[in-house]
Amino acid sequence: MCVKLIVTHREPRPISAAELTVASSRIYHPVGSRIDGCEQPHISSGKRDPISNGGHTELPNTLVALLRTMRPRQWTKNLLVFLALFFTINEAWTLDDLSAAFEFVGRSFGALAVFCALSGAVYIINDVTDAESDRAHPRKRTRPIASGDLAAKPALFVAVALIAAVLGGAFALDPMFGGVAVGYVATTVAYSFVLKNVILLDVFAVAAGFVLRVVAGAAVLDVPISPWLYLCTGLGALYIALSKRRSELASAGEAAANQRGILGRYSLGLLDQLSGVVATSAMISYSLYTFTAPNLPDNHTMMLTIPFVGYGLFRYMYLVHSHNLGENPEEIILTDFPMTASIVLWVATTAWVLMAFR
Repeated sequence: MCVKLIVTHREPRPISAAELTVASSRIYHPVGSRIDGCEQPHISSGKRDPISNGGHTELPNTLVALLRTMRPRQWTKNLLVFLALFFTINEAWTLDDLSAAFEFVGRSFGALAVFCALSGAVYIINDVTDAESDRAHPRKRTRPIASGDLAAKPALFVAVALIAAVLGGAFALDPMFGGVAVGYVATTVAYSFVLKNVILLDVFAVAAGFVLRVVAGAAVLDVPISPWLYLCTGLGALYIALSKRRSELASAGEAAANQRGILGRYSLGLLDQLSGVVATSAMISYSLYTFTAPNLPDNHTMMLTIPFVGYGLFRYMYLVHSHNLGENPEEIILTDFPMTASIVLWVATTAWVLMAFR
């Protein structure tokens, strides 16, 4: 038999001890339990039970959380492994020999897969080491590890296991490529634990990761490419890293040191000066490359690509200083149409020059 507690305004009366006991049991017993033979009614609060809903678990999906932590949007950086394939057309391989072309393309895609997995694993390690500071960041606090959606120890185990497995595949693909992959992992892990806290070495470590991707792309194909491309890639990556630090510092303001300790050692003035030096060096280096590199067409048609590089560099500088977008370089590349258009036009013009005049 169910006991009901009825309180009216017209005929107030004292609540008995027995009635108080029943009311308390209704409050503290779980929904759906039975008290004195009566099933308690379900009272919806408008929120889903995070633990159970009809017997189905509603906890965050671990695989999805891991994938988010591996930051697929930032895998666009790994497209640098295709530079060696791109710049050796009609030199190390031609479209006339489709079997060799397919082999080269396949090996380059293999290198891309390796670096996507390795960079994703390193991002997991980086998020584990940065969890505390990420919680002080308005955007990074939503990352799975910082928010608690993904436990740190299992994530770290997955990262280490993934690195070990993928490095084995890298050596199977090509021993020299495997050596470069090891160098990339060593550099990025050193950055996560040590170098990110050392002024200037932090941005050089980031730039080194970009250059190692280009080196890896050449190693997997066993082809040489111009040292100018390594220099231009390194300078461009260094400019991106400095712009990232500038945007982080400008966005964080007085809380900069709490969000990333190294930001407390930089200033906007210093970063602007360093960025100006690096941007100028990158522009001059690429311009010299277009008409001095011995493996480019003798008619200097490669110089036609200089305006696209110059525009892309200046557009990036504009977005960093006017819109403070340097913190997420991949978003600039993927969402800013003028930047994307300049990259596409550069690729198309370069491909035409190399295929038509080399």
